[in-house]
Amino acid sequence: MDRVITLTDAVPYLRAYAGQTFVIKVGGAIVAEEEWRRAVVHQCAVLHRVGMGVVLVHGGGPQLKAVAASRGIAAPQVAGRRITSDALLEVAIEQWRGRLSTQLVDAFRQGGETAVGLCGADGDLVTAARRPPVSIVDDAGATRLVDFGRVGDLQSVDVTLLHAILANRMIPVVSPLAASSQGLLNVNADSIAAALAIALPAAKLILVGQTPGILENPTDETSALPVADLATLDRLESKGSVQGGMRPKVEAIRTALRGGVPRVHLVDGRDEDGLLAEIFTHDGSGTLVVAEGKGEGVAPA
Repeated sequence: MDRVITLTDAVPYLRAYAGQTFVIKVGGAIVAEEEWRRAVVHQCAVLHRVGMGVVLVHGGGPQLKAVAASRGIAAPQVAGRRITSDALLEVAIEQWRGRLSTQLVDAFRQGGETAVGLCGADGDLVTAARRPPVSIVDDAGATRLVDFGRVGDLQSVDVTLLHAILANRMIPVVSPLAASSQGLLNVNADSIAAALAIALPAAKLILVGQTPGILENPTDETSALPVADLATLDRLESKGSVQGGMRPKVEAIRTALRGGVPRVHLVDGRDEDGLLAEIFTHDGSGTLVVAEGKGEGVAPA
């Protein structure tokens, strides 16, 4: 999208957020495309350079699915969450903690920034317990008992290591794997990002994916809402507009807002400057979500 972000536009937001921390979760589909990945890393680097602390959490679903398929390993999903066998978890560790984390750290390095690749086991950053079989309502409205396998539900977060990295003006890059008494577990990246945002605490949680925001109509990208609140999310869910991968995102948004994070944003990672436009301009580029009031009169964004 063609737009110009001027220093005059940015000054009020620079003043409001200097020295504060943003948790930015980037979906695996954005990480997979070099152009999108470099654009997001560049925008995160700009935020870092102008005085914000940045914690980047990445997904990796498309990469995991592709590698698993090439090896004949099933990677099914229910309600936007992946069932993780022992074999699939090994692929996740290889791809997420290995390949994707390294790609992102290297992209920051090439842009002149220092980043540190982590997962939940590092410094006991994120601990989880293996999820027991649970009843899930799928996107078709049917209730199913699902065993998610090596998937974890968050138990605790210790951000001591993140504070140390941020204090040394480096950027933590966090893979969606958590420590447990049974070894590493797959934990939804949106959930990890929300938990870290609460614990730090962060001024913003920003979810970057392949959508221009929260959609009134999930099949129409022009129906993105500029602002929303928790009541809006309830309404969209009741009418069936929250489907697939948006379901864990909405859950993470609720968790973050109820946990004290003031603002959550959904931003389109395909837009080369969408992240900066959402933060540094009045009109933004995605959806701003606040606890109540639909964001009216809330500034800076």
